[in-house]
Amino acid sequence: MGIGGATRSRSASAATPQRGGVVTMVAAFEPPTLLGFVNSSSITFSGRTTEGLLEFDHNMNPQPLLATSWDVAPDGLTYTFKLREGVKWHDGEDFTSEDVAFSIAVQKKLHPRGRTTFAQIKTIETPDKYTVILHLGKPTPYLLSALSSGESPVVPKHRYGDADPLTHVNNAAPIGTGPYVFREWVRGSHVIWDRNPNYWNKPLPYVDRLVARFISDPAARTIAFETADVDLGYRTPVPYRDVERLKKNPKISFDENGYVYDPPNIIIIEANLENEYLKDLKVRQAIAHCIDRETICKIVFFGNAVPSAAPIVPYHKEFHNSKLSPYPYNVAAAAKLLDEAGYARAGSGMRFTLTMDYTGDDQRVLGEFLRSAMSRAGIGVELRGQDMGTLVKRVYSDRAFALHLASISNLFDPQVGVQRLYWSKNLIKGVPFSNGTAYNNPEVDALLEETAVTLDKQDRIAKWIKIQDIVMRDVPNFPIVMASWLTISQSRVKDHTTNAEGFEGSMARVYLTS
Repeated sequence: MGIGGATRSRSASAATPQRGGVVTMVAAFEPPTLLGFVNSSSITFSGRTTEGLLEFDHNMNPQPLLATSWDVAPDGLTYTFKLREGVKWHDGEDFTSEDVAFSIAVQKKLHPRGRTTFAQIKTIETPDKYTVILHLGKPTPYLLSALSSGESPVVPKHRYGDADPLTHVNNAAPIGTGPYVFREWVRGSHVIWDRNPNYWNKPLPYVDRLVARFISDPAARTIAFETADVDLGYRTPVPYRDVERLKKNPKISFDENGYVYDPPNIIIIEANLENEYLKDLKVRQAIAHCIDRETICKIVFFGNAVPSAAPIVPYHKEFHNSKLSPYPYNVAAAAKLLDEAGYARAGSGMRFTLTMDYTGDDQRVLGEFLRSAMSRAGIGVELRGQDMGTLVKRVYSDRAFALHLASISNLFDPQVGVQRLYWSKNLIKGVPFSNGTAYNNPEVDALLEETAVTLDKQDRIAKWIKIQDIVMRDVPNFPIVMASWLTISQSRVKDHTTNAEGFEGSMARVYLTS
């Protein structure tokens, strides 16, 4: 889905790839780890070093990666994978079926999305070094689609042993089977990956080195593209106000491809339902009445967004609930609800104050816009900016927040990307991007669990529309807009996006022209 007009695309080159050189990527946020094994916020870095069983073309058709073939039983309860032989981990050890079984078992237990994706796996069989058989209790229609490098990376069992997978050193200094070998991570500065000379898929990769630079200042990211200090950035890495300016630069290219596997996120406010004010439905309804989605699209995102009161983004046309919010923008209605709930205005005009945590400049601007509207209803807002690691700890470990702004991925299927936000069994302290609101609705739980195991697509769609009706009424969180995503690159960078996974894949085929 394109928003804001077509852009120049340089992602698919017909030229012969050139070898050598360094590609420098820019990242607005520094992730808590470099491996998406038990942390979904690291998905954009994971695929450089680790690989999944499958990769996906632009039409989401599965292609071989660490698995060379696969078979799914007609009843959807048995998956058999034949693995690629002769693959080595970066430390020289053999890749085997034991690594796959270990990885899936851990992600089923600890990954915020893996808990949904792999929930129906009852046993994992490894009859030989290069065969894995998954036995399910009930069907999982989206399971194959989850086996990408970023979403479900396979990690070396021998590295983890019996240690805690959540805190293991391999998450920060990963060893994988992928095209690039981790070299260093200088916190607050950069990550370096070097070409893997022993990569199984020769002649890949083409470049000698990948570098990711962390530049938190949005204006500095724009300047870095203009001065060619960085080569590549994803998910619209510059402020939306600067996009039109960069489009006028003939040395800079724009690409909307590579966002099929993980489409543009829903920008959302999450509420801590354990908070003394936010556990009151009328307070949450009042906040919902303070959200002017149409104006936010125009003012905050410069037209590069579409409104969405539902958690499933418009990109997923069939599953998206296009109904408007049951609490339309109306500050007077918000004030009336707060009066009815007994929250009187103090001398300052505020009834109470809530913290609102955010990361990044676009979220800061959005937070300021929301603070202004909420203050008119008598809700004070204390904005707290921080890096991603601090926010993740504050929200998911310490539970020391009231509201926080988030950019939440729907991924390739709402069961994987959206269920985690509302399923009460996914409230797991310390696991990022799980059920951070502490929402618990037995009706929603039942619908989520039913739609997770049905092979009838129309039944799944109907249930997801109903789920969205309920959560839009209960407002444990507040979906706002789906912002557009663009990949920005120097025009000399070729083939950075060659499949549905885009930047979340390996980037093994990227190369530079003179």
